[in-house]
Amino acid sequence: MIRSTSRLICASLLLLAGLLLISACSDQNGTNSPQTSNVSAENSNNLVSASDDGEKNSSSSSKKLEPYTLRFVYTGSPQRDEQEIEEAMNAYLIDKINAKIDLMPIDWGPWDDKINLMVASREKVDIVFTAQWNKHAVNVAKGAFLELDGLLKQYGQGILQSLDPVFLAGAKINGKNYAVPTNKELASQGGIIYRSDVAKELGIDMSAVKTIEDLDAVYETILLKKPGMTPIYMKLGETFNTHYVGNFDALGDTSIPGIILKDGDSTTVKPAYEMERYVNTLHTTRRFFQKGYINKDAATNQTMNNDALSSGDVFSITGSLKPGKDEELAIQTGLIGKLAQLPLNEKTIATSETAGSMLAISTTSQDSVRAMMFINLLHTDSYLNNLLNYGIEGKHFVKISENVIKPTEYTKNYNPAANWMFGNQFLNYIWESENPHKWESFREFNQNAKLSPGLGFVFNGDAVRAEVAAVVNVDRQYQTALETGSVDVDKVLPEYIESLKAAGIEKIIMEKQAQFDKFLASK
Repeated sequence: MIRSTSRLICASLLLLAGLLLISACSDQNGTNSPQTSNVSAENSNNLVSASDDGEKNSSSSSKKLEPYTLRFVYTGSPQRDEQEIEEAMNAYLIDKINAKIDLMPIDWGPWDDKINLMVASREKVDIVFTAQWNKHAVNVAKGAFLELDGLLKQYGQGILQSLDPVFLAGAKINGKNYAVPTNKELASQGGIIYRSDVAKELGIDMSAVKTIEDLDAVYETILLKKPGMTPIYMKLGETFNTHYVGNFDALGDTSIPGIILKDGDSTTVKPAYEMERYVNTLHTTRRFFQKGYINKDAATNQTMNNDALSSGDVFSITGSLKPGKDEELAIQTGLIGKLAQLPLNEKTIATSETAGSMLAISTTSQDSVRAMMFINLLHTDSYLNNLLNYGIEGKHFVKISENVIKPTEYTKNYNPAANWMFGNQFLNYIWESENPHKWESFREFNQNAKLSPGLGFVFNGDAVRAEVAAVVNVDRQYQTALETGSVDVDKVLPEYIESLKAAGIEKIIMEKQAQFDKFLASK
């Protein structure tokens, strides 16, 4: 299905309107039902709205609010100058909404465990990064996040005015929003980011590479002519079979089995091991591993892709691509001018994109209104957004024009590289090494993308919660080893399938198919 941007939005809205996710989820409200924000006019009389473009709240209005410190939890490496950025943000936020901020980044490695503990222990935090692929629906079912529709209407007008409605429509659960999507690219494409300088040095024509199999000759050359350089670095969740490379639509949380192809037309939900593309890629990856193209510790290594690339000993990594992804990564890794990106699949749009990066408000927040005011500012206030993303002007970056910046010797002390998580990317400055027309490229990228048959659907796993937990445990035992090529596919895959069936995968697939069929029938 090919669409221009305007037609794509119209088609998506028609697809998503009204009953998008309602039919995909249970209507019953049990003890674990998501909580609502319960915002009313009565409790908002003395509160200032942050919706007037995020920049029009006077200090006299903000003083009507009691002082409050917002605890903001997101994934990323702690930065050396984090406290300095907090102080600068506090000076600004006190005037805007009489609040301070406590930045609480958590590294990717321990992220899942720490978030699970926060949710289980009901730790008092305010704003939490979440995503469809990162157990968002599971945490909503646990009552971890507030329903935001009332808060958005009263304190998120800047969000509603600037964010394409497709994002909010595609992020709904039970017909309601439990997080605010980041305003960013809408389409998705997977492939690799590679050392273009090395490819040029060795005379490798990367334009000839169209498929994963085509990388064989490239990696053979790297292995032969660059001893000590790993042709392709892999780790948990970063393989040729990851959802963004395989174009697999998990119809919700990627840890719950049952997929369709985003670039296909079939609406039959299958376990991955019944997908020809998945199994063929397992065998290709295994061959690559045996040839020495993949790092030998791929099944156990926790080093992040970016860190591995920045070491200088890695030729390529897998990546979810977008315009300028290679340039962004070059800045993060110190490899400016030395990286390029290569797509290996078709551009698609699925629920994983509309809900692929969001900020939720915890049900443990002591001031959900203030939390929404802050999120609204991230979507509308250029100064605050760029302060959080790039640090302090004159120290961590220098402006060379209104929206273009260059690094300094202190950039390394604050460079979270988390723009895609924080509010509105279209407010971001552009590094001098990036395409000056980056944001125009983002808009063009959304054109001519294939709409997944599952766009707008999110699976509700409440009915198979025990089976999902059992399957997750099986995955931990087998999945990474198989998908990084670290084990014999012919021997281990049958064991994996047998264990998955014993854990109840077939029941999960049946339940997901039933919910998906109901969703499709109601369109």
